[in-house]
Amino acid sequence: MTITTNTTNNSSSSYYQSLLNSVNGTSTSSSSSTSASNSTSDIQNRFLTLLTTQLKNQDPLNPMDNAQITTQLAQLSTVTGIEKLNTTLQTLLQNSQDSQTTQAAALVGQAVMVPGSALTLSKGAAVGGFELASDADAVTVTVTDSNGAAIRTMPLGAMTSGLHNFTWDGTTDSGATAADGNYKITVAATAGADKVTATALNLGVVRSVITNATGFTLDVGSLGMFSMNDVKQIL
Repeated sequence: MTITTNTTNNSSSSYYQSLLNSVNGTSTSSSSSTSASNSTSDIQNRFLTLLTTQLKNQDPLNPMDNAQITTQLAQLSTVTGIEKLNTTLQTLLQNSQDSQTTQAAALVGQAVMVPGSALTLSKGAAVGGFELASDADAVTVTVTDSNGAAIRTMPLGAMTSGLHNFTWDGTTDSGATAADGNYKITVAATAGADKVTATALNLGVVRSVITNATGFTLDVGSLGMFSMNDVKQIL
């Protein structure tokens, strides 16, 4: 397993990071809760020292009124609240990143369905898949060889929208047995006279997970590199 740690970015992490940025006005890096607690305590101590100094040195003939003191206390409460919010959001962000890393690492060695038209026939068996954008009255999967020639057409009938799997035993339309190796598929689907969008999926095994600035990248061997969002099914 290869896990290279950089910056993780995903939907949950981006959401929490945006909240942190909006509070601080700049990008915010994760810090420990102890550091944040010390920062809040330091702000409170400085504020109280300043307020005490003001009260000691105020003009006896023109002392601070209650409204001024209340305003300053409200300002302290606001700053303290922001500090505590930062601490909470930073904790949530870190927990989200840790959870995403754990989930991604757990995919190593797992068989997954990802977008692609590849189909591997091994020991007389092949498994493929597809995703339908809507219900279809008729779905047909066509297997082609390395020369692009159609060697097997499989009518699958009516199917609902969503993910579907199919198997191929290597038998061609002529009744012969195809040799083990790499083939390709195309998926055609219709609902009445209308075409239904069908996305072909191929089966692969996750070899490693790599973290980078845009999130996680999955190495699915000869099929290539895919993002977490590309994984349509885990088998």
